[in-house]
Amino acid sequence: MRLSRSNLVNLPASIERPGYDPAKLAIGIVHLGIGAFHRAHEAVFTDAVLARDPSWGISGVSLRSPDTSDALAPQDNLYTLAVRDGDKEALRIIGSIVETLVAPQDPERVLRRMSDPAVRIVSLTVTEKGYCHSPATGELDESHPDIVHDLADPQRPKSAPGFIVEALARRRAAGIQSFTLLSCDNLPANGQTLKRIVTRFAALRDPDLGQFVATVAAPSTMVDRIVPATTDADRAAVSAMLGATDAWPIVTEPFSQWVVEDDFPAGRPAWEEAGAVFSPDVTAFELMKLRLLNGSHSTLAYLGFLAGANTVAEAMALPGMEELIEGMMMDEISPTLPALSGFDLAAYRRALLDRFRNKALHHRTAQIAMDGSQKLPQRLLNTIRDRLKAGAPFERLALGVSAWMRYASGIDEHGNAIKVQDPLAGRIAGLVGPLRDPEEIVAAFLGLKEVFGEDLPETNAFTRTVTQKFIGLVGAGAAASIEKPI
Repeated sequence: MRLSRSNLVNLPASIERPGYDPAKLAIGIVHLGIGAFHRAHEAVFTDAVLARDPSWGISGVSLRSPDTSDALAPQDNLYTLAVRDGDKEALRIIGSIVETLVAPQDPERVLRRMSDPAVRIVSLTVTEKGYCHSPATGELDESHPDIVHDLADPQRPKSAPGFIVEALARRRAAGIQSFTLLSCDNLPANGQTLKRIVTRFAALRDPDLGQFVATVAAPSTMVDRIVPATTDADRAAVSAMLGATDAWPIVTEPFSQWVVEDDFPAGRPAWEEAGAVFSPDVTAFELMKLRLLNGSHSTLAYLGFLAGANTVAEAMALPGMEELIEGMMMDEISPTLPALSGFDLAAYRRALLDRFRNKALHHRTAQIAMDGSQKLPQRLLNTIRDRLKAGAPFERLALGVSAWMRYASGIDEHGNAIKVQDPLAGRIAGLVGPLRDPEEIVAAFLGLKEVFGEDLPETNAFTRTVTQKFIGLVGAGAAASIEKPI
């Protein structure tokens, strides 16, 4: 039996079900990037408030692969949220996704949905690389192949900016109010960044269109929940508990946080009733999360991967890792953060360490390690910039950067090839593949201006410290570097 609307009543009583009829939802949100994080986060917040207003159902759009649609469409787009903490697990059926579309298969259908007057929000979790921008500057990468394509053929876009701008152009021509753009990705000032990117893209199409897109609301957000990739074992375990097959359940932790600027001219769901926090400025929350959680996560993922740890919990158990991460958060990251009135930063750091130790979440270090060239600027490099301005040390942060370099070079400590998944993987291989001298390898990496910018490669303290850490990683190995990071 496949999970579906018709058999919800047959599920075990312990399984939480939607408090509304999923068949009666209307679509008010289009979400670009219908991946695991969205289905553990925004879709869950929305699911919790649909009984109050069923006009906010979600149309989920895959911009690349049909895998999610292939899995969810046969089960009426229902799926299971499995919340795991230690030896405890709670299952909940999520019904907020009404349809799943596959953009490459039918871009016109996606554009028609985005142009529907009933759609008042277009949200995104397309990861950093999906913004087709330079991570070091936050500006549109006008040479990106998808951007070049979408400028030449705006009716059949490939990129998120291309879909957004074409849909806004159609709404403008039809006299339909603009939707609100809602980024849920880990980018600094993600709303401002998204708006800057799409405004520039629109201006390249037509200056008047650029001026129009510049008026669209794009509130910034801070999102936080750890969501490992679903495994076949997860599918089997969840399906056994349901007594029905779920082709793509989502496994996650109990913790979930969403801070949003309240700027929705066309309206929004009552997400605050599900625990979302609306704030006039999310910058401080966002910076705290990007640097403390994401920066620490990336550091332990690269070092843990190199040391042979397959999961975050395994990496945290390595001798010295917890002390390294705690020291980095307390001594090097926290001093760069603005004060948050009434917020207990020490408690937040302790909670992060607890979350990283959660053995029930098999969050693979290789998954976190993906797309490092896009993540490094906001997760580690901007923190280092602030430490440099203060004349303060950044040894642990530099170790995280050097661990990325070691990982991205494509050869592990035993001489085996690493399957590096990164938009710059081919370019990096060409730069560092022939090199053996550690100093030359670091210098080659620092030539990636879209990652390190113009400033850091010219800053002696930065190049010297990262080079020293890289030499240590190559010579002593990741395990020894973790035990003695400074």
